[in-house]
Amino acid sequence: MLLYLQNFFSRVIKFPLSLAVTFLLLIIFLSYGCVRQKDIYPDFPPQKNIMAIPGFIDENDILSAVAKIDLITPDGYYPVKAVLFIKKPSYLRLELLPVIGNPDFFLVASPEKMSIFIPSKEKFYYGKPTAANLGQFLPWQFDIEDIVMIFAGTYPSWKEKNIAYQSYQENNLLRVEMKAPSGCSQTVWIGENGRLLKLVRNDKTGKALYTVKYTYGKAHVSIPEKINISMADGVTSLSVKYSDVSIEKANDLSIFDIVVPDNVKIIPLY
Repeated sequence: MLLYLQNFFSRVIKFPLSLAVTFLLLIIFLSYGCVRQKDIYPDFPPQKNIMAIPGFIDENDILSAVAKIDLITPDGYYPVKAVLFIKKPSYLRLELLPVIGNPDFFLVASPEKMSIFIPSKEKFYYGKPTAANLGQFLPWQFDIEDIVMIFAGTYPSWKEKNIAYQSYQENNLLRVEMKAPSGCSQTVWIGENGRLLKLVRNDKTGKALYTVKYTYGKAHVSIPEKINISMADGVTSLSVKYSDVSIEKANDLSIFDIVVPDNVKIIPLY
């Protein structure tokens, strides 16, 4: 760096003084505008910046809420209401509520397994909690862990190691870029209060897979007013609005299991 500055100023002195001052001010301006992450999180390296987004529940909490879900696909618009339970990193229970009557779709997942029960069809499915298995029932291609972390107000974690981080200030936000050895990457934007505002996940070619935006209400409220997920096709989207939110310590995980009912067809998922 010192050698670079010496070479730079040795060239600058050949120009008029006013031009040299202009160049110097330009460098200071660019440095001020692009490398001021300490104004938001003093002394935080990029890794700690991104690790400082716990979402609005921690690892020992269970969130329960009524969720108004608006789903748009190439086939149409589907507004539904659901009862939702989540625990990081990958516990999920989703019960879709009909206009009248009892839930007719139960999805229950833990790190090891996923079960789906559809009472009206008298069918019970079970298998690994993968995006492919989930995609057979819901029109989005997410791993259970990814959707749980998004619903919890934080970013999906990485299965890979040796993630490269880069962070800098972008307007009034902190932008953190993460790239895995495989080439997959994601970028997050963090507000001055530490809340996650936006997430973009990219595939190995750099193409965006999906974008997540978080909208908050009052400044002191940590739970998003709305979570909106937009898929890469430009059509499919999923928005979630919470109500009747409750956060409790995870003393009992039985809510994330379901007993196989009698007289139903049991179907394995591979």
